[in-house]
Amino acid sequence: MANALPLEGIRMANFGWVWAGPVLGQALAFLGAEVYKVESYTRVDMTRTLPPFGGDGVRDPNRSLSNHACWAGNGSVSLNLRKPEAVELALELVATCDVAAENFGPGVMENFGLGYAKLCEVKPDIVMFSMPAAGLYGPLRDIRTYGLGLTGTTGLDSLVGYLDGPPIPMEQAFSDPFNGILGGFAVLAALNYRDRTGKGQHIDYSQQEAVMQMIGPAFMDYTMNGRSAGPLGNRHPLAAAAPHGVFPCAGDDRWISIAVADEGEWQGLVAAMDDPEWTRAAEFTGPEERVRNIQELHERLAEWTAGFDDRELTEHLQSRGVAAAPVLNVADLLDDPHYRARGTFIEVRHPLGFEETIYGAYVKTSRTEAKVRPGPSIGQDNEHVFKELLGMSDERYAQLVEEKVIF
Repeated sequence: MANALPLEGIRMANFGWVWAGPVLGQALAFLGAEVYKVESYTRVDMTRTLPPFGGDGVRDPNRSLSNHACWAGNGSVSLNLRKPEAVELALELVATCDVAAENFGPGVMENFGLGYAKLCEVKPDIVMFSMPAAGLYGPLRDIRTYGLGLTGTTGLDSLVGYLDGPPIPMEQAFSDPFNGILGGFAVLAALNYRDRTGKGQHIDYSQQEAVMQMIGPAFMDYTMNGRSAGPLGNRHPLAAAAPHGVFPCAGDDRWISIAVADEGEWQGLVAAMDDPEWTRAAEFTGPEERVRNIQELHERLAEWTAGFDDRELTEHLQSRGVAAAPVLNVADLLDDPHYRARGTFIEVRHPLGFEETIYGAYVKTSRTEAKVRPGPSIGQDNEHVFKELLGMSDERYAQLVEEKVIF
């Protein structure tokens, strides 16, 4: 098909949960894959319990707006994997799939009867993607974490905080979507290998080893120079830029980031400030002097920025070749003209009957446009998967629903 999405025809059984696993499904679904999240009312996924709730605001696992955004693109089948019949149905589903994915700890899928060896019995060329916190082997193989824990075990938290102060752990579990999206590339590589060789494989993806790439410069500084980095606030990690920080602007809690890395950019900043006399002082005449006197430099610059609108000042500085950007809050993101032009956030109508805003497709291609649908209700695809894909009779389906195998 001329306008087919790149992964149309690829099917995935997604056993992943919370955020990282479903985002993996989301990334592949945006590229056209047919993704079914395997879940159950027996143990409702934590993401489904997060407010706010759409429609009338009643707490309902099918109305969590966080879930609808984080799981966009995933379908859903509900299987109570504590029952042997449900495990058999999961295996039947995997037999029709190209990919199976999970982000439990090592051994959990085996305990369900759904480990890699078992999946290969029903689908010899299956690509299984396992995304435990620390990988499938090693001393930390059994560690249990959420996104926040990973910023600690990777050393990232040790670098975050005010200058010369104690570390301040990151409050946002960014490692979940980071790993989900990056994991998608591992799946694509394995599918490419399967298409060339006819062989599937088991991907051992350590979440913490992926997040650890974020501290690359600090890691190299330690191995090469013996220096163990600590919090620097907003200072440049190599003391190679001044000014380098965020500065107040007019209004309530409005800020702008400014970074000056070379003499040309400094001259652009001086010109943007209409060449104030203080910039010609001896302590600011060259890059080394500005780095050495960065605190005073920042205080002077903050006095100037405080009188300007953050967006207007950004445009003014950018026109002079200065790297500057407004520090946006969440409301700003939704109103930002650039994000609006790119469809970063989109308005959709959920099948339950209310309007909501979710992420648009962050993977865009020149030939096709992704179809984005909000995160699913639990078991919304049960009839299609069990009756149409697996050929189950109406009577058998009704019986398994009554027995809470499909639940």
